[in-house]
Amino acid sequence: MRPSERTPDALRPVTLETGVNRYAEGSCLVSFGHTKVLVTASLEEGVPGFLRGTGQGWVTAEYGMLPRATHTRGRREAAQGKQSGRTQEIQRLIGRSLRAVTDLKALGERQITLDCDVVQADGGTRTASITGAWIALRLATRYMLEERLITKDPILDQVAAISCGVFSGTPVLDLDYEEDSTAEADANFVLTGSGDIVEIQATGEKRGFSEAEFEALFSLARKGIGELCTLQREAAGG
Repeated sequence: MRPSERTPDALRPVTLETGVNRYAEGSCLVSFGHTKVLVTASLEEGVPGFLRGTGQGWVTAEYGMLPRATHTRGRREAAQGKQSGRTQEIQRLIGRSLRAVTDLKALGERQITLDCDVVQADGGTRTASITGAWIALRLATRYMLEERLITKDPILDQVAAISCGVFSGTPVLDLDYEEDSTAEADANFVLTGSGDIVEIQATGEKRGFSEAEFEALFSLARKGIGELCTLQREAAGG
Protein backbone atom coordinates (compact mmCIF):
# COMPACT_ATOMS: atom_id res chain seq x y z
CA MET A 1 0.00 0.00 0.00
CA ARG A 2 1.23 3.50 -0.83
CA PRO A 3 1.67 5.98 2.05
CA SER A 4 -1.35 7.91 0.72
CA GLU A 5 -3.37 4.64 0.56
CA ARG A 6 -3.94 5.19 -3.16
CA THR A 7 -3.91 2.34 -5.65
CA PRO A 8 -0.85 2.27 -7.95
CA ASP A 9 -2.81 3.82 -10.86
CA ALA A 10 -4.56 6.58 -8.88
CA LEU A 11 -3.89 10.30 -9.17
CA ARG A 12 -3.94 12.49 -6.12
CA PRO A 13 -7.07 14.66 -5.86
CA VAL A 14 -6.70 17.25 -8.65
CA THR A 15 -8.39 20.66 -8.74
CA LEU A 16 -8.01 23.28 -11.46
CA GLU A 17 -9.50 26.62 -10.43
CA THR A 18 -9.59 29.34 -13.09
CA GLY A 19 -10.03 33.11 -12.87
CA VAL A 20 -8.02 33.41 -9.66
CA ASN A 21 -6.21 36.55 -10.84
CA ARG A 22 -8.37 39.42 -12.07
CA TYR A 23 -5.55 41.13 -13.99
CA ALA A 24 -3.96 38.29 -15.95
CA GLU A 25 -5.29 37.30 -19.38
CA GLY A 26 -5.48 33.74 -18.06
CA SER A 27 -4.97 32.17 -14.63
CA CYS A 28 -5.27 28.83 -12.86
CA LEU A 29 -4.63 27.59 -9.33
CA VAL A 30 -3.71 23.95 -9.79
CA SER A 31 -3.59 21.43 -6.95
CA PHE A 32 -2.20 17.91 -7.16
CA GLY A 33 -2.91 16.75 -3.62
CA HIS A 34 -0.95 19.06 -1.32
CA THR A 35 1.08 20.52 -4.21
CA LYS A 36 -0.36 23.89 -5.21
CA VAL A 37 0.84 26.12 -8.05
CA LEU A 38 -0.54 29.51 -9.10
CA VAL A 39 -0.19 30.03 -12.86
CA THR A 40 -0.83 33.33 -14.64
CA ALA A 41 -0.64 34.05 -18.36
CA SER A 42 0.44 37.56 -19.40
CA LEU A 43 0.08 38.89 -22.92
CA GLU A 44 2.72 41.36 -24.13
CA GLU A 45 3.06 43.16 -27.43
CA GLY A 46 6.41 42.44 -29.01
CA VAL A 47 8.73 39.43 -29.03
CA PRO A 48 12.36 38.66 -28.12
CA GLY A 49 14.94 40.17 -30.44
CA PHE A 50 15.61 36.97 -32.36
CA LEU A 51 11.97 36.93 -33.54
CA ARG A 52 11.49 40.59 -34.46
CA GLY A 53 10.28 41.05 -38.00
CA THR A 54 9.39 37.38 -38.44
CA GLY A 55 5.66 37.76 -37.79
CA GLN A 56 5.94 34.96 -35.24
CA GLY A 57 5.00 35.04 -31.58
CA TRP A 58 6.55 33.37 -28.55
CA VAL A 59 5.40 31.42 -25.50
CA THR A 60 7.72 31.23 -22.52
CA ALA A 61 7.57 30.45 -18.81
CA GLU A 62 9.04 31.44 -15.49
CA TYR A 63 8.97 29.16 -12.43
CA GLY A 64 9.66 29.82 -8.78
CA MET A 65 8.97 28.51 -5.30
CA LEU A 66 7.62 30.79 -2.61
CA PRO A 67 9.74 30.90 0.57
CA ARG A 68 7.47 28.62 2.63
CA ALA A 69 6.48 26.23 -0.14
CA THR A 70 8.39 23.54 1.76
CA HIS A 71 8.94 22.49 5.37
CA THR A 72 11.56 25.15 5.97
CA ARG A 73 11.83 28.67 4.59
CA GLY A 74 13.90 29.00 1.45
CA ARG A 75 15.44 32.29 0.39
CA ARG A 76 13.91 33.98 -2.62
CA GLU A 77 16.15 33.47 -5.61
CA ALA A 78 15.83 37.17 -6.40
CA ALA A 79 17.42 37.92 -3.02
CA GLN A 80 20.31 35.60 -3.87
CA GLY A 81 20.83 37.34 -7.20
CA LYS A 82 20.56 34.26 -9.42
CA GLN A 83 18.31 31.37 -10.32
CA SER A 84 19.25 27.83 -9.45
CA GLY A 85 19.98 25.34 -12.19
CA ARG A 86 16.83 23.44 -11.16
CA THR A 87 14.65 26.53 -11.63
CA GLN A 88 16.09 27.25 -15.07
CA GLU A 89 15.66 23.63 -16.16
CA ILE A 90 12.02 23.50 -15.04
CA GLN A 91 10.96 26.77 -16.62
CA ARG A 92 12.56 25.76 -19.91
CA LEU A 93 10.65 22.47 -19.75
CA ILE A 94 7.37 24.32 -19.19
CA GLY A 95 8.05 26.66 -22.11
CA ARG A 96 8.97 23.80 -24.47
CA SER A 97 5.86 21.87 -23.47
CA LEU A 98 3.52 24.76 -24.25
CA ARG A 99 5.22 25.72 -27.51
CA ALA A 100 4.78 22.13 -28.69
CA VAL A 101 1.01 22.68 -28.88
CA THR A 102 0.94 26.33 -30.00
CA ASP A 103 0.90 27.76 -33.52
CA LEU A 104 3.32 30.62 -32.88
CA LYS A 105 2.61 32.23 -36.26
CA ALA A 106 -1.04 32.63 -35.26
CA LEU A 107 -0.02 34.83 -32.30
CA GLY A 108 1.55 37.50 -34.48
CA GLU A 109 4.49 39.31 -32.90
CA ARG A 110 3.24 38.88 -29.35
CA GLN A 111 4.57 37.01 -26.36
CA ILE A 112 2.64 35.09 -23.71
CA THR A 113 4.53 34.48 -20.47
CA LEU A 114 3.35 31.79 -18.07
CA ASP A 115 4.40 32.52 -14.49
CA CYS A 116 4.28 29.39 -12.33
CA ASP A 117 4.62 30.13 -8.62
CA VAL A 118 4.70 27.15 -6.27
CA VAL A 119 2.62 28.00 -3.22
CA GLN A 120 3.09 24.59 -1.58
CA ALA A 121 5.28 21.70 -2.68
CA ASP A 122 4.62 18.01 -2.07
CA GLY A 123 6.15 16.48 -5.18
CA GLY A 124 5.30 16.98 -8.85
CA THR A 125 5.58 20.77 -8.99
CA ARG A 126 6.83 20.79 -12.60
CA THR A 127 4.07 18.46 -13.80
CA ALA A 128 1.40 20.47 -11.99
CA SER A 129 2.85 23.65 -13.49
CA ILE A 130 2.64 22.32 -17.05
CA THR A 131 -0.89 21.05 -16.57
CA GLY A 132 -2.11 24.34 -15.10
CA ALA A 133 -0.11 26.45 -17.57
CA TRP A 134 -1.97 24.94 -20.51
CA ILE A 135 -5.26 26.12 -18.99
CA ALA A 136 -3.93 29.64 -18.40
CA LEU A 137 -2.62 29.71 -21.98
CA ARG A 138 -5.95 28.44 -23.34
CA LEU A 139 -7.79 31.22 -21.50
CA ALA A 140 -5.31 33.87 -22.68
CA THR A 141 -5.62 32.87 -26.31
CA ARG A 142 -9.41 32.78 -26.00
CA TYR A 143 -9.23 36.36 -24.72
CA MET A 144 -7.15 37.28 -27.77
CA LEU A 145 -9.74 35.77 -30.08
CA GLU A 146 -12.63 37.52 -28.31
CA GLU A 147 -10.80 40.86 -28.49
CA ARG A 148 -10.03 40.22 -32.18
CA LEU A 149 -6.32 40.55 -31.61
CA ILE A 150 -5.94 37.34 -33.62
CA THR A 151 -8.24 35.58 -36.08
CA LYS A 152 -6.94 32.00 -35.85
CA ASP A 153 -6.92 29.83 -32.75
CA PRO A 154 -3.24 29.17 -31.96
CA ILE A 155 -3.90 26.19 -29.67
CA LEU A 156 -3.19 23.01 -31.63
CA ASP A 157 -3.73 20.46 -28.86
CA GLN A 158 -3.72 20.01 -25.11
CA VAL A 159 -0.60 19.22 -23.13
CA ALA A 160 -0.34 17.85 -19.61
CA ALA A 161 2.29 16.17 -17.47
CA ILE A 162 2.51 13.63 -14.68
CA SER A 163 5.17 11.88 -12.64
CA CYS A 164 5.48 8.13 -12.24
CA GLY A 165 7.97 6.01 -10.36
CA VAL A 166 8.97 2.64 -8.98
CA PHE A 167 8.13 2.72 -5.26
CA SER A 168 8.80 -0.34 -3.09
CA GLY A 169 9.20 -2.39 -6.25
CA THR A 170 5.87 -1.30 -7.75
CA PRO A 171 5.29 1.17 -10.63
CA VAL A 172 2.98 3.93 -9.35
CA LEU A 173 1.33 7.06 -10.73
CA ASP A 174 1.68 10.66 -9.49
CA LEU A 175 4.36 10.58 -6.79
CA ASP A 176 3.98 12.74 -3.71
CA TYR A 177 7.09 13.87 -1.83
CA GLU A 178 7.22 10.87 0.49
CA GLU A 179 7.27 8.51 -2.48
CA ASP A 180 9.48 10.69 -4.67
CA SER A 181 12.17 11.01 -2.00
CA THR A 182 12.51 7.22 -1.61
CA ALA A 183 11.60 5.96 -5.11
CA GLU A 184 13.90 3.48 -6.79
CA ALA A 185 13.25 5.18 -10.13
CA ASP A 186 11.17 8.14 -11.20
CA ALA A 187 10.05 9.74 -14.44
CA ASN A 188 8.19 12.80 -15.66
CA PHE A 189 6.03 12.39 -18.76
CA VAL A 190 4.77 15.28 -20.90
CA LEU A 191 2.19 14.20 -23.47
CA THR A 192 -0.25 15.95 -25.76
CA GLY A 193 -3.98 15.34 -25.65
CA SER A 194 -3.68 13.20 -28.77
CA GLY A 195 -1.03 11.07 -27.06
CA ASP A 196 2.14 12.36 -28.71
CA ILE A 197 5.29 12.53 -26.60
CA VAL A 198 6.67 16.00 -25.88
CA GLU A 199 9.27 15.00 -23.32
CA ILE A 200 10.18 12.15 -20.98
CA GLN A 201 12.63 12.56 -18.10
CA ALA A 202 13.45 9.20 -16.48
CA THR A 203 16.08 8.42 -13.87
CA GLY A 204 17.15 5.38 -11.91
CA GLU A 205 17.58 6.82 -8.42
CA LYS A 206 18.61 3.78 -6.39
CA ARG A 207 19.01 1.22 -9.17
CA GLY A 208 18.56 0.78 -12.85
CA PHE A 209 15.08 -0.07 -14.03
CA SER A 210 13.98 -2.54 -16.66
CA GLU A 211 12.27 -1.99 -19.99
CA ALA A 212 9.20 -3.72 -18.58
CA GLU A 213 9.14 -1.30 -15.65
CA PHE A 214 9.49 1.66 -18.02
CA GLU A 215 6.61 0.38 -20.13
CA ALA A 216 4.51 0.05 -16.97
CA LEU A 217 5.36 3.64 -16.02
CA PHE A 218 4.49 4.85 -19.53
CA SER A 219 1.16 3.05 -19.40
CA LEU A 220 0.36 4.67 -16.06
CA ALA A 221 1.34 8.08 -17.46
CA ARG A 222 -0.97 7.70 -20.45
CA LYS A 223 -3.85 6.84 -18.13
CA GLY A 224 -3.13 9.72 -15.77
CA ILE A 225 -2.67 12.30 -18.52
CA GLY A 226 -5.89 11.16 -20.15
CA GLU A 227 -7.68 11.96 -16.88
CA LEU A 228 -5.88 15.31 -16.58
CA CYS A 229 -6.86 16.28 -20.13
CA THR A 230 -10.52 15.68 -19.26
CA LEU A 231 -10.16 17.91 -16.20
CA GLN A 232 -8.40 20.58 -18.28
CA ARG A 233 -11.22 20.72 -20.79
CA GLU A 234 -13.78 21.02 -18.02
CA ALA A 235 -11.82 23.80 -16.29
CA ALA A 236 -11.20 25.76 -19.51
CA GLY A 237 -14.77 25.42 -20.69
CA GLY A 238 -14.16 23.03 -23.54
